[in-house]
Amino acid sequence: MSLAASGLTLFEKIWAEHLVNQRSDRAGLIAIDRVFLHERTGGLALLGLEQARRKVRDPARVFCTIDHIVDTFPGRGDQTRMPGGCEFITSTRDAAKRAGLRLFDIGDPDQGIVHVVSPEQGIALPGLTLVCPDSHTGTVGGLGALGWGIGSSEAEHALATGTLVVDKPKTLRVSFEGSLAPGVTAKDMILALIGAHTASGGVGYVLEFAGRAVRELDIEARLTLCNMAVEFGAFSGLIAPDDKTFDYLHGRPFAPEGVAWDRAVAHWRGLVSDSNATFDREISIDASRISPRITWGTSPQHVAGIDERVPDPAAESDPRRRQAMEQALKYMDLSPGDSLSGLPIDGAFIGSCTNARLSDLRAAAKLLRGRRVAQGVRAICVPGSSRVKAAAEAEGLHQVFIEAGFQWRESGCSMCFFAGGESFGAGERVVTSTNRNFENRQGPGTRSHLASPATVAASAVAGCITDPRRLDPGTQP
Repeated sequence: MSLAASGLTLFEKIWAEHLVNQRSDRAGLIAIDRVFLHERTGGLALLGLEQARRKVRDPARVFCTIDHIVDTFPGRGDQTRMPGGCEFITSTRDAAKRAGLRLFDIGDPDQGIVHVVSPEQGIALPGLTLVCPDSHTGTVGGLGALGWGIGSSEAEHALATGTLVVDKPKTLRVSFEGSLAPGVTAKDMILALIGAHTASGGVGYVLEFAGRAVRELDIEARLTLCNMAVEFGAFSGLIAPDDKTFDYLHGRPFAPEGVAWDRAVAHWRGLVSDSNATFDREISIDASRISPRITWGTSPQHVAGIDERVPDPAAESDPRRRQAMEQALKYMDLSPGDSLSGLPIDGAFIGSCTNARLSDLRAAAKLLRGRRVAQGVRAICVPGSSRVKAAAEAEGLHQVFIEAGFQWRESGCSMCFFAGGESFGAGERVVTSTNRNFENRQGPGTRSHLASPATVAASAVAGCITDPRRLDPGTQP
């Protein structure tokens, strides 16, 4: 199908370019441009392929990183706090080397979290398809790439054939109209969407984020927005590439060069939804009315403005949602009507594939400079990649974090999720820049409140949940 055809959404253009065979009314065999693996599940896929006596079809299109299980303490190696973690690391490393893959290993200056590495290396590019055995692969939609999470068996199929059978999702355009107020971030945008339309509001859809507020976001903020499309239940999220995208990608290690770059940009400029394209569903949100958000429960949909109070489940008409709210409040040790602002905390965590890029660290450091973490608060910063860490150190940001009382770590997923290794404690209340807040996500019994890096930093200093705008005179409402 020609991209000159009218009436197509961005997703439909990418789908048409990659459709190898129409299998049914909804399912198609789709060409996969990139496969990215990590040591928690990627090694299993590679070993499964070996046991079936199959080979990776095109090793140049497959990448692997060590990020999920590896410790983030300075001086780390293959040994980890996670039981059996060393075997995951070494078996993945060995299998990746046998397959001839580009491995971002421990000690590699380009190592990092898979969804941070793929954009910063130029592995993810506009219009490409990228899969990974990880839920947040849609992050790359911030560049206009179509990414989605898969299982280990699907990873084996993609590795061996360069294709996957996919049920074609419906299209949903989410338009953030107007401009964000100072001090409000992409994290607040996606939490506002999920709070208004629930964590299942995007099930069966691929999202296209649009509108003035989205166009005004820098690329790293766009990656944050698309990262949490899956928390809305969506297949993936996309943002049409523009000059910001091209400027970001130019000169990246795996981006095209020379004449190939010029040809690529000419093609990428056509990767926008046609003006007469029809979406299956539309949502419009007034971005100017969004305030800093923080979760109060055990789902991203359990969210409110930071200056609001914990809602009363009794006001919820749906019995299942009401029960879920009641259970969440019990786990979080909160009561209806409690003020979120001022709620004492025990921990603060800045990291994850959602919010651990250089711009995130800059935003947090801006509020931490000249201040100290409150007594009794355990504060940790884990850069999203070794490149991010090096860039932050070149700017002196690490000193700001350390002098404020944060631990400054090596890159990795760290305490975004608990897999038997390091964690926060039972009953501890933590403000975190991560993407999931269900029970035990950051440790058995840990109570996690999702927020932006700025909110995490402000709360760490105050020792309680705090509106970051209070620490930045230029953003006070």
